[in-house]
Amino acid sequence: MSSWLDQIGGILQQYANSGQATNTTEQDFDQAYDAAPREAMSQGLADAFRSDQTPPFENMLGQLFGNSSGPQRANLLNTLLSVAGPALLSGALQGGGGLGQLANLAGRGQISPQEAEQIQPQAIEQLAREAQQHDPSIIDRVSEFYSEHPGLVKTLGAAALAVAMSGMAKQKRGML
Repeated sequence: MSSWLDQIGGILQQYANSGQATNTTEQDFDQAYDAAPREAMSQGLADAFRSDQTPPFENMLGQLFGNSSGPQRANLLNTLLSVAGPALLSGALQGGGGLGQLANLAGRGQISPQEAEQIQPQAIEQLAREAQQHDPSIIDRVSEFYSEHPGLVKTLGAAALAVAMSGMAKQKRGML
């Protein structure tokens, strides 16, 4: 039985060398997703979120949130809010940010999918920025969540996928 690295090592090597998107990046990502363990995919996504070759984390997260279903939005919001906490939200509220509706919902406990659908991606961007400043490991937690949703990740575009696969390739080198 061959390992996932045997199956997609050649694909990952291509991205390790260049880190650039190609006309087959989406198909390569699909192959990587099918073969790699979720931990490897999660780490690759975290690398893409942290990269200076992609938009800032909060912008990418706002885009993913905007393309997510109600249950996916609720899961992401509850994850962000567990990191941000009430103190961070109340501080953002005092600063006049767009988190008022979110803070009101968070004060009642877990946010439902129906409530999450009412939140705008811009509020998520602001919350993600605050949460990342408070606890940079939020990127890893968000990456774990989205590693289970490759269709959503593909909405970030080929450049972000290429960076994610480059991150997976770095892991591959570390495993040899």
